[in-house]
Amino acid sequence: MSQAIAADPARALVHAEPAPFWLDDPARPAPFPALAGEEHCDLVVVGGGYCGLWTALLAKERDPGRDVVLVEAREVGWAASGRNGGFCSSSLTHGFGNGLARWPGEIAELERLGMRNLDEIEDAIRRYGIACDWERTGELNVATRPHQVRELHEEAEAARRFGRSPELLDAEQVRAEVASPTYLAGLLDRDGTALVDPARLAWGLRDACVRLGVRIFERTPATSLARRGSSMVVTTGYGRVVARRVALATNAFPSLVHRVRPYIVPVYDYAMVTEPLTDAQLDSIGWRNRYGMSDSGSQFHYYRLTADNRILWGGYDAVYHYGSRVSPDLDQRPDTFRLLAANFFRTFPQLEDVRFSHTWGGVIDTCTRFSAFFGTAARGRVAYALGFTGLGVGATRFAAQVTLDRLDGLDTPRTRLAMVRTKPVPFPPEPLRWLGIELTRRSMAAADRNGGRRNLWLRTMDTLGLGFDT
Repeated sequence: MSQAIAADPARALVHAEPAPFWLDDPARPAPFPALAGEEHCDLVVVGGGYCGLWTALLAKERDPGRDVVLVEAREVGWAASGRNGGFCSSSLTHGFGNGLARWPGEIAELERLGMRNLDEIEDAIRRYGIACDWERTGELNVATRPHQVRELHEEAEAARRFGRSPELLDAEQVRAEVASPTYLAGLLDRDGTALVDPARLAWGLRDACVRLGVRIFERTPATSLARRGSSMVVTTGYGRVVARRVALATNAFPSLVHRVRPYIVPVYDYAMVTEPLTDAQLDSIGWRNRYGMSDSGSQFHYYRLTADNRILWGGYDAVYHYGSRVSPDLDQRPDTFRLLAANFFRTFPQLEDVRFSHTWGGVIDTCTRFSAFFGTAARGRVAYALGFTGLGVGATRFAAQVTLDRLDGLDTPRTRLAMVRTKPVPFPPEPLRWLGIELTRRSMAAADRNGGRRNLWLRTMDTLGLGFDT
């Protein structure tokens, strides 16, 4: 590594644009006008991220005559849906291990539904001609500490009992796939993950919705929700929408159903991308099969190649701010980017001359079971899905199906799932909320340093069903 970067990896960041890489794109569409006055419809969708877009699109596919309005506070895809790493996973439960621990009796069905959901996303991208750099690459999870090797073996054994077939790779095999001196083993899933340009996926879904007749109003924050006879009224900045049914897809932002708010906390996740790698730089690390990558730490990195051979590098340092604070000034966090850069160069020392072109952060919606939960309000006129915890690129489409099943009053295999019928434990009020989250975060970091050994706090959380490994 060059002497300057070895002394301070932050030197690789000094020219980075402080903006999400995916949204810094000349293909970014002009926003639709805000709503003014009163609109009437059959279904109003609040939120223009993946969950809201899939809900609107599938509502029209199910019933082309249904009049659908979508309102978005800023622009479609501007938040988590346009800022994420672009990993579209088949998992509906934030990973097989989390699903197995929480719903062992239905994990096989959840895995089957998740794989079908991923296939249907791929089909929709093809049918609507969405140009979003979709690659069905699969994902490689690597062990970088000895205790993680054992954990990968245990996960592979459990997965095989439920019909999955991940491949265990030893140190030599995994380094033949992607060359890092930190890798000790790997677990390769060839089928369950696709990589995508997340912003272009959101914009493509937006266009598909419009083609089917969805009316979209951007820069239209929804401020309140109330009943009006047999209808619901969503009040916005300059007007209102009167609808028979309401689908709420507000992610980490405060729900219009106030009783739901304690179930969610906004957590900041950070990422950055390098400049495009040269052919020589790419050859030095291999990565010919372009798998999505993650490591096995409790605090973990996710990383991947973009279409133009940059490395996106994110995760590890998730941050909760006291009082569930959300603010644009938190989107940039130099201390986190410096830490991520140091870990990047430790993983790939052969890329000593690489510089980063973009840095960014934003909130994801986290709940205590780390995967989506569902509910209704106003006697079934309102439905919502929340809590994706950063793995919503694929799971949001399944959530949209559940939301529409609920609003349409349908009894389906989806609505009968225990995962769908139950809710997580809500977070306590402040200051207990901040203290609990911070203690969990520090305990997970300690577990990574101490051979995976979980302290009393984490073991207690495990007993209460609140434990989380990655």
